[in-house]
Amino acid sequence: MHKKTVERWSPWILLVATILLWQIICSAVSIPEYLFPSPWAIGVQLVEFSGVIAGHAWRTFWVTMAGFGIAIVVGVLLGFVIGSSRIAYAAVYPLMTAFNALPKAAFVPILVVWFGIGVGPAILTAFLISFFPIMANIATGLATLEPELEDVLRVLGAKRWDVLTKVGLPRSMPYFYGSLKVAITLAFVGTTVSEMTAANEGIGYLLISAGSSMQMGLAFAGLMVVGAMAMVMYELFSWIEKRTTGWAHRGSQSE
Repeated sequence: MHKKTVERWSPWILLVATILLWQIICSAVSIPEYLFPSPWAIGVQLVEFSGVIAGHAWRTFWVTMAGFGIAIVVGVLLGFVIGSSRIAYAAVYPLMTAFNALPKAAFVPILVVWFGIGVGPAILTAFLISFFPIMANIATGLATLEPELEDVLRVLGAKRWDVLTKVGLPRSMPYFYGSLKVAITLAFVGTTVSEMTAANEGIGYLLISAGSSMQMGLAFAGLMVVGAMAMVMYELFSWIEKRTTGWAHRGSQSE
């Protein structure tokens, strides 16, 4: 019980310790706020511009969720197709890996030409940067299904479709939730990067505006809001994962 309590509170303890150390260093060295603001200065800006930050944060959030939702649909479908066929896995997976290696920020100017400045490039950037982990994990979960297990199911009369949908997909759920926790953080990155160059609202736009006016406290406040939103979504997926795939976590829960 004591170990579980420590594990539960350890992230918060580390966060508080980091903030305190940060504040002490800024106060001791007297770093100008326009170069590197202290946590106190960031908090002041967060309160002072709370309404402005909330408006930009809401825009970033729903745009990210839109792109992330598309990424889930496309990632699951592509992962299922690639993971269910050895030929598809050998042919498509390397191409998807090469595509994922391309810097997604480079797509933003192209998307602006195609869709104009606004939500279109931001949604598509969030999608492009976040669908690959979902696709890769679903494909891996299906492709690594034990041949012995598949042979036994075939002997019992199961068809290939039955093996994939009734055994392969449930077995892939831990991989799927793991990919969601990675992909949601990438989706926020994609949205913010796109907003920095192709939008007139959102946290990315706020960062550029604050930086150009040397309001580093406001810029850091925007960054912390993005981090907080990503952390909340991460914890939400962790909560859902533990309650829908408890069979995959029995070992860790019993410790």
